[in-house]
Amino acid sequence: MDKLRVDKWLWAARFFKTRGVALEAVKGGKVELNGHKPKPSKTLSVGDKLKITQPHRQIEVTVLIVSDKRGSAEQAQTLYQLDSEVLNQRKPTADMALVGYREKGTGRPTKRDRRSIDKLGF
Repeated sequence: MDKLRVDKWLWAARFFKTRGVALEAVKGGKVELNGHKPKPSKTLSVGDKLKITQPHRQIEVTVLIVSDKRGSAEQAQTLYQLDSEVLNQRKPTADMALVGYREKGTGRPTKRDRRSIDKLGF
């Protein structure tokens, strides 16, 4: 296999959990291919450089192998060479709650919280 869609490769390389999430990331401009913002159907080949921005990190990789098969994490790491990685160590914002971040004590009460409220007798 010489060429493959960007969104399929990102999914196979385990940068995104599903192809749909990879597709949205490419559409949203979170992925750069050789310095340009590609469409999801853009093909990539061996030697291409990708810059991927995720909520918790920004990474730059070089494509070593083009594969559309999603395997284990060890197999996925053979598909690319990590050039640089910058971790975002900032406090999660409110819109990150959709991604799975939540401050302790915010949102709906837990079962334990509900029981303590019931004990108060309101």
